[in-house]
Amino acid sequence: MTNDQKFSEIRNFRELAASFGSVAAAYDRGRPGYPQELFDELERAWGRSLEGARTLDVGAGTGIAARLLAARGADVVAVEPSAGMAAQLLAVSPQLPLVRGEGDDLPFHDDSADLITYAQAFHWTHPEKSLPEAVRVLRPGGALAAWWNVFDESVPWVRARDERLSAALSGRYHGYGHIDDLTAPFAAAGLRVHRAELSWQRRVPVEQVVDNLTSRSFFASLPPERREPLLADERAALLAEFPDGQVVEPYVLDLTVAVTPA
Repeated sequence: MTNDQKFSEIRNFRELAASFGSVAAAYDRGRPGYPQELFDELERAWGRSLEGARTLDVGAGTGIAARLLAARGADVVAVEPSAGMAAQLLAVSPQLPLVRGEGDDLPFHDDSADLITYAQAFHWTHPEKSLPEAVRVLRPGGALAAWWNVFDESVPWVRARDERLSAALSGRYHGYGHIDDLTAPFAAAGLRVHRAELSWQRRVPVEQVVDNLTSRSFFASLPPERREPLLADERAALLAEFPDGQVVEPYVLDLTVAVTPA
């Protein structure tokens, strides 16, 4: 890769990451939460309860995962780089402590956290930076947990939508097809790694699914004159598939828990 290609890749990465601030309200309305089975599995893999665990939820967005972690008894601090997302988090969850920061340079002392979580967020870091940072901040026996809700492409309407959007967006539409690559460095860093996949689904109105699409970086970064016709087409396709306006949206939740030596 040439220096110009590297610069272009970095610039595109930053532009996509920055796009979330403009769609923070749609993100909070549309993005799915996480089933309680996720946190059960996290506790089993880690070997301890979330109750009282000093937790940094990095890339917290609008606080979707942070709220659920707090409900399980974790002592959560939300960590979010985007001003727009942070403002939305404070608007909907003013009780959550919030620190502006990012995974590549955590603004926390050494050995100061029991658990660091990345909900739909680890792929926005550079693992060669974020992993050593997590290990530095975690206490002995602490854990790093990264997870993603991935659309279940074994379901025909989901697969058809993905193919349609990939064609319409010239390949810019994508899922999380490289999770193995993202989490491979965990074991190389000497961490005990556990991975699990959980299937689940939610039933929500069509407009909530449209908000979910709107909040995706590949839509959020488009100019309105390109984005709105595509969203209108997807709304029509959803209503054709679900005439009652209630969408059954299937997910495979991919979880990786990496525990530091005690």
